Amino acid sequence: MISLQINGRHVELEGPISLLAYLEKLDVNPRSVAVEHNGVIIDRSTYADARLDDGDVVEIVRMVGGGA
Repeated sequence: MISLQINGRHVELEGPISLLAYLEKLDVNPRSVAVEHNGVIIDRSTYADARLDDGDVVEIVRMVGGGA
């Protein structure tokens, strides 16, 4: 079991997981979000390589269109 913080919430997962697999688990389209992992913005092309592990801090921000 690993423990990490995602968008300010404490989250426990069975074990380390790729960022891409975690987004798929949440049913989130990886093309519609920006992700900061331990203070570093992750390029979408590396989501499959980025590993979420114990103690990590992650921010996932959805892109929203609009405006005038």
